[in-house]
Amino acid sequence: MPFLLGPMLACLAVALMGVRLATWTPLTDTMRTILGVAVGASFTPAIVGRMGDMVASLALVPLFLLVCGALGYPYLRRIAGFDAPTAFYSAMPGGLQDMLLFGEEAGGDPRAMSLLHATRVLMIVTILPLALWLYWGIDLSQPPGAGAADLPWQELTVMAVAGILGWRLARAVGMFGASILGPMILTAALTLAGVIQHRPPAEAIQAAQFFIGMVVGVKYTGITLAEVRRILLVGLGHAAILGAVAAVFAEAALGFGLAPPLDAILAFAPGGQAEMAVIAIVAGADVAYVITHHVLRIVVVIVGAPLVFRWLKVTRPR
Repeated sequence: MPFLLGPMLACLAVALMGVRLATWTPLTDTMRTILGVAVGASFTPAIVGRMGDMVASLALVPLFLLVCGALGYPYLRRIAGFDAPTAFYSAMPGGLQDMLLFGEEAGGDPRAMSLLHATRVLMIVTILPLALWLYWGIDLSQPPGAGAADLPWQELTVMAVAGILGWRLARAVGMFGASILGPMILTAALTLAGVIQHRPPAEAIQAAQFFIGMVVGVKYTGITLAEVRRILLVGLGHAAILGAVAAVFAEAALGFGLAPPLDAILAFAPGGQAEMAVIAIVAGADVAYVITHHVLRIVVVIVGAPLVFRWLKVTRPR
């Protein structure tokens, strides 16, 4: 996965050297829109017909999140020494922007939360492809689909319109993750109607990989040596905890016959939604299965985290 891992690690290295980096939101959203179209095009009638088979597997997602929180919060609070809001909202694997918003409102440290979430995504996105390659022998260097020259221009036009229109409509109604979920939903509808029969061209998906990889690395811009020692190292430990929990749940899904190994691993890997979409597409997994699990994970985290925080009466220490 050179188009994802190369820019990500290069930007990380430059950021750690003290160079100031920044992302441009319109470009980032455009790249996420391409992924949304690619994921939506994976919802073919045959796959949608098997959605009922996902119910048991999807039922594991809330339990997965509870275990992640039950292990992650004490680690970040008691061992790492973060304040309660920072530890709680950093322990929630998903909904980065929402967790930062909720955590900051509760009195947490937005910088620490941002770096902890970034480290979780960085570790998953770096280690998971290597594991797929070394353990499963999956070739992740192949183009993720046909080239633009091999696709009908009419369908390319429809994809572009679906991406832009889906993004704008989702943003207008205040949908979380509008840049990826809006295009995904509209493209899925067009795919089920038979209007779209291909994914976006390989060049577009590779461009999305390139810029999304950059975004992960850029999140470390301005990091200090003290933050490297305290936050980055703690984040590595937290990512290891979440990775171990994900492995257990993936094994459970596999053991109960709910999904093949590749799909189960990617469905429960606690990486970012866009990054996991890229890996699923390139690895040749059942993209609809994988992304449905990640969308549910993010929905449960965004809806449930503030409620659990209030229920536990976790307050900022005086």
